[in-house]
Amino acid sequence: MSKECIQYLEDKQEQFLEELKEFLRIPSVSAQSAHNEDVKNAATWLANHCKSIGLKTRVIKTSGHPIVLAKTPRKGKSKKPHFMVYGHYDVQPPEPLNLWTSQPFEPRIEGDNLFARGSTDNKGQHFVHLKAVESYLKTGTELPCDITFLIEGEEEVGSESLAPALEKLKPELDVAAIVVSDNGMPDLKHPALTYGLRGVAACEITLTGPNRDLHSGIYGGAVDNPAMVLCQMLAQLRDADGRITVPGFYDDVSPLSKLERDQAKRFPHKDAKLARDLGVRELFGERNFNTVERRSARPTLEINGLTSGYQGEGSKTIIPSVASAKITCRLVPNQKPEKILRLLERHLKRLCPKSVKMSFEKGHSGRAYVTAPDGPFAGAALEALEEAFQYPPVLMREGGSIPIVTDFKRVLKADTLLLGLGLPDDNAHSPNEKMSLTAFRKGMKMSALLWEKLARAAK
Repeated sequence: MSKECIQYLEDKQEQFLEELKEFLRIPSVSAQSAHNEDVKNAATWLANHCKSIGLKTRVIKTSGHPIVLAKTPRKGKSKKPHFMVYGHYDVQPPEPLNLWTSQPFEPRIEGDNLFARGSTDNKGQHFVHLKAVESYLKTGTELPCDITFLIEGEEEVGSESLAPALEKLKPELDVAAIVVSDNGMPDLKHPALTYGLRGVAACEITLTGPNRDLHSGIYGGAVDNPAMVLCQMLAQLRDADGRITVPGFYDDVSPLSKLERDQAKRFPHKDAKLARDLGVRELFGERNFNTVERRSARPTLEINGLTSGYQGEGSKTIIPSVASAKITCRLVPNQKPEKILRLLERHLKRLCPKSVKMSFEKGHSGRAYVTAPDGPFAGAALEALEEAFQYPPVLMREGGSIPIVTDFKRVLKADTLLLGLGLPDDNAHSPNEKMSLTAFRKGMKMSALLWEKLARAAK
């Protein structure tokens, strides 16, 4: 990367922030139909901005919100390695509005932070890569690789239109690897390459007892209580050591390597501080694993919601007719969501007494993702992180899920480098979302360095 690129990025900081603010003012909330026009306007704004940088850009219509596809200029049949940057321009709903200290779609800078909905998730993070490529194009510095930006408008609602679009776009997305900055790092002194994400398998169990709510004084002791039965069944899904008791649940779980366990120990993490921050007396998790491993690299089963009986003011002495629970399992590599849901349903049926009827409804699912943390592209990314942030990076898995990453692997046959720039206190999905200006600035340098290093690793 030339000195001109670095200088360009430094000289244009104020301009970049004003451009990002303009982008952030568009309330592109994909989950709310009232904002459909705003989502469309965000795609148009982004496409026009990509064109102004010098990217060959088009907006692709889908059955939902549009996809912006922008490519660096290519001369004839380019023999340069080809990479893709993925991001999304849609944002989460801002509610509850009363918890924001400023308007969610009126960007505000305070100290080293830019506050606005979408600042870190994900407008600010993919903007970093656009600015890095701009530094090459505007200074006349030749890019060592071809780059395609694919930025969608439905990530916050499941990316339903993107997977079918990938199949159609596959011929022009023959890429060596994909770069995604839509996640986080522990702190500014521990930049991170995320090489794994957990998968997910969701379901809802419903127990039905009597054909109506019953008077607990008249019928109590003669009719089983679906709420009580549900609690008894759910309590048997985990033991005192934090292990899931569903037979076969751990059959496909691979042990963590020494490298992975050593990396987990490098995290700037203290159990006592986390407990204080979360307002709990102490942490809990699967025995023989530390908190970092439990949160990112071990499978889980969690109850997300319980519903039964009377929920209003005061008491109502009934035996409820129905009780239900929403459950999600976070999965690790090799675990298949369909198998886990099958095992869970079978186990729950065994636990369910004849006094109630059980139904089991499958929900959304996605497989875990993992790539080699010691491969050549990973090495290139780690070099770029260290050079930009001036601290040795860490390798990490994240506990959340980005299902589209597995679609990239399935359809495009390419691995994804997750280079998150979000910090733990950036409040993604919460009021007062923000992005660190230091992460924004160093992220641009990291991206500018990255292309040269990836191109070298591709040879």
